[in-house]
Amino acid sequence: MEKTQCKCGYVNPPGTNLCETCGRSLTEKEQNKLLADMRYEGVARRSQTYNKSIIDKVWNFFSSVKVGVGLIVVILIAAAIGTILPQHMYVPATGETAIKAYYSDVYGSIGRVYHFLGFHDMYSSVWFIVLVGMLAISLIIASLDRFVPLYRSLKSQRVLRHPSFMNKQRIYGQGPGADDTLHKAEAKLKELKYKVRMDKNGLLAEKGRFSRWGPYVNHIGLIIFLSGVMLRMIPGFYVDETLWLREGETRAIPEAPGYSLENLKFKVETYNGEGEDARFSEAIDRVGTVVKNYQTDVVLYQQPEGSLPGATENLEFVKEYPLRVNQPLKFDGYAMYQMDYKLDELKTMTFALTDQQTEESLGELTIDLINPDERYELKNGSTVELLGYYPNFSGFENGEPQTASPLPDNPGFLVEMTTPTTPKGETSFITIQNTIEPFGDNQYKLTFQSAETRNVSGLTVRKDRTLPILGLGGFIFMIGVAQGMYFNHRLFWLQQTDNGDILLAGHTNKNWYSLKKDLDQVSEYALLPAFTDQQEDMEKEGKPQS
Repeated sequence: MEKTQCKCGYVNPPGTNLCETCGRSLTEKEQNKLLADMRYEGVARRSQTYNKSIIDKVWNFFSSVKVGVGLIVVILIAAAIGTILPQHMYVPATGETAIKAYYSDVYGSIGRVYHFLGFHDMYSSVWFIVLVGMLAISLIIASLDRFVPLYRSLKSQRVLRHPSFMNKQRIYGQGPGADDTLHKAEAKLKELKYKVRMDKNGLLAEKGRFSRWGPYVNHIGLIIFLSGVMLRMIPGFYVDETLWLREGETRAIPEAPGYSLENLKFKVETYNGEGEDARFSEAIDRVGTVVKNYQTDVVLYQQPEGSLPGATENLEFVKEYPLRVNQPLKFDGYAMYQMDYKLDELKTMTFALTDQQTEESLGELTIDLINPDERYELKNGSTVELLGYYPNFSGFENGEPQTASPLPDNPGFLVEMTTPTTPKGETSFITIQNTIEPFGDNQYKLTFQSAETRNVSGLTVRKDRTLPILGLGGFIFMIGVAQGMYFNHRLFWLQQTDNGDILLAGHTNKNWYSLKKDLDQVSEYALLPAFTDQQEDMEKEGKPQS
């Protein structure tokens, strides 16, 4: 597109609708309008001017408000879908393989699709980060596409304008005036806190220009906020991990290198409905129990320098702490929260190898349900070999035992029992309630003797270095909201013609009532000519604006 020269002699950039100097209409479309397009005072936007190169097409795509709104809608829909099933940090499984199996076993085909598309870890998935990045790019380009022409138009506001510009303003008036009309108007406008400029026989009064930057301040706040969101994907900036820790167990804290945590004891306190707890008696009658407190007594350790990541040997004591709800353990920028618990999880199961006919015992074996041994030696050379372990047995599929999760909620064992009288071994599949002998009746069986349980604490470790960035973005965004909503940009032009008539024009980006109210005061004091709201007149007459 070529530059356009106005009749006043000024050469305007390509795509300009109104001359930047005198305000004349430069395009046929603008000339046919009854009211001037004052969104950017007629200055062209880049996206509406260039459309040839690939850069132009990319710029035009991201500068579109429809594209920005579309990205927001897609992100909101994705976030809504991400709430249908629990995120991976809230499922009782660790490791990608176990998590995948959990979604498949518990939620079936829907769970498999959910996991495959990355909805189980949505906020860290590549496609979600790409969507957020595209939204940030859209905000930046859309802001620049509109900020630059607005800045140029406001920076070069002229006092004197062509009559055709004046009579295409929504507020317009023309009539006789006195010699001191402009000076009286100047004095009154300054009293009303307007910034007034005079040039020859013209006057320009302006107030609240800063309100025009409100939407761009919004965008800056959003860009900073989205930058904080994307920084959460960088290691070290954001940690939100779940740790299930059993009583007596010491484990490395996930995403907190060099630190380990030991669960000394977990306890739950409930209200009994008596004495000071009487106020909870109604709730206790209704639901059975009301938890007063649940806490985990933990010990924080630090690994010595040079030790392998995750090692739990030769740990250095840091502190002991009673971890309660809303009373996190804080260390080195991390915060460990008490979030959940599980009572009486099976820890060990003890079996006796007995003769089914004589009920003679050849010894007992105790299976650790977290780290079971593969082979157990009993007296007289008898052995029990663990061929398969299924922590949460859920049935058979094609003859193969299946487990619903890695937690020992319903353990099943495939064992081979070897004794002096059965040197070839006998195979059994054992669960808490049943024993299956797949190859016929056995002479020996494992008889359940006892079980040991322990409590499990559900802990969450968090670290968020992006909070100041998110807070700053939100604060700037709210400044932009207030700036754009509660203030408005008002402009008055007054010009005295050679025959003594006064031309009056007014414009605001919103709140025309306040503009007219100010103009009424100036008109009364300086005896300005009567003005009309041309848009209201056209609406009454049923005329289109162009």
